[in-house]
Amino acid sequence: MIAEALALAAEEPAGLLPARQQMAFSLGWHIILACFGVAFPSMIFVVHLLGLRGNEVALTLAKRWAKVSAVLFAIGAVSGTVLSFEMGLLWPGLMEKFGDVLGLPFAFEGLSFFTEAIFLGLYLYGWGRMSPRLHLLCLLPMAAAGIFGTFCVISVNAWMNMPTGFRIDAAGNVVDVEPWKAMFNQGALLQFLHMWLAAFMVAGFVVAAVYAAGALRGRRDRHHRLGFTVPFVFASVAAVLQPVVGHVLGIRLGETQPAKLAAFELAETTEQPAPLRLGGLMIDGEPRYFIEIPNWGSFIARGSFDLPVRGLDTFPASDVPPVNITHLAFQTMIGIGSLLMLAVIGYWLLRWRGRDLLETRWFCWFAVAAGPLAVVALESGWVATEVGRQPWVVYDIMRTIDAAGDNPGLWWVFGTMLVVYTLLTIGAVLVLRSMARRWREAGEDLPSPYGPAISEDGRR
Repeated sequence: MIAEALALAAEEPAGLLPARQQMAFSLGWHIILACFGVAFPSMIFVVHLLGLRGNEVALTLAKRWAKVSAVLFAIGAVSGTVLSFEMGLLWPGLMEKFGDVLGLPFAFEGLSFFTEAIFLGLYLYGWGRMSPRLHLLCLLPMAAAGIFGTFCVISVNAWMNMPTGFRIDAAGNVVDVEPWKAMFNQGALLQFLHMWLAAFMVAGFVVAAVYAAGALRGRRDRHHRLGFTVPFVFASVAAVLQPVVGHVLGIRLGETQPAKLAAFELAETTEQPAPLRLGGLMIDGEPRYFIEIPNWGSFIARGSFDLPVRGLDTFPASDVPPVNITHLAFQTMIGIGSLLMLAVIGYWLLRWRGRDLLETRWFCWFAVAAGPLAVVALESGWVATEVGRQPWVVYDIMRTIDAAGDNPGLWWVFGTMLVVYTLLTIGAVLVLRSMARRWREAGEDLPSPYGPAISEDGRR
């Protein structure tokens, strides 16, 4: 098997493997920060609004979360810029052929980025310098820009899954390009909704986890309770809605990407009705080590208890995605998503009955774990989407092998990127820990040797 893999690798372009590795790493890293860019402004808006209505604790939270948002935004700007260069560097075949088709959403994404940066700067600078209402309103374009920028990026990915807005002539050239049709392809809205809810789950559970960790150390004051509750509400709503959107999105796979659906379901042959397989691996062409639930595979994949799920054996071997990676990533996403949904429903039911779970250590430990679990679910969903589309980069039109270049020097670029991202991660952790430590000691601003003095009312 190793010899076969080496022989296969020798036939591939020299730039394919480093391009795969670098794209997976940089996207997996950046997507976490993107979640905060989408969801954090809405959370800050809520606590700022509560603050303007007399809640001083909420106003303090708004100010601190804005500073955290600025740190994450700055790091996300670096990783996002790297990604924009990677599209042309790593996938010259894709951008050479479809650059005209994909240019519009990338241009709008850049515009959204600058809009978000401008209003984030205004919001950070506006404390004590703008009217309270105008200052609050700065968050709205910031949130809108984050959401629209995400839509632009997701629309490109949706286009790769459901390409439209162009025609390929007899000579193989891309002609009759319709950028608007490509950007607003049939899969864009549902995929965006899926990602939008995922962003609120990740940001909400991660921020709530920070305050749950504080509760475990005995910090259960108003500050920590509000800091836990607001993001947890956002995450709860998203966790309950996400299975509905995910189910509708998944049903379309039967028509748009049946090979990916077969890999999700670990379906070796066409089955009617198809069972749901929990766990399991495809070994020597047969699914093994799974728990089978009759009929539920058809319902989850097709929205009916008796419709067939097409099997992997109906596709040419060269068109079948890596089954085990796709299947395990999909099940990890579904499993964690279901767990978080049931947990938040239980939390709010018990709270409605008057029980405060934030007073219990076991729930605080679970809330701390929910943050990383949400991140794992996010990454798993992205792996399931991307690996499940293989071997196509543009589904049924261009294979990934044809999009990559033949440059073995990309390994050096990948190594450099690993070093840069490691330094960024270390820097972010140090800065955020420093800010948290200072806030716990009741400090707000670092003294500056050259800046104006801070007055008692916080103004410079």
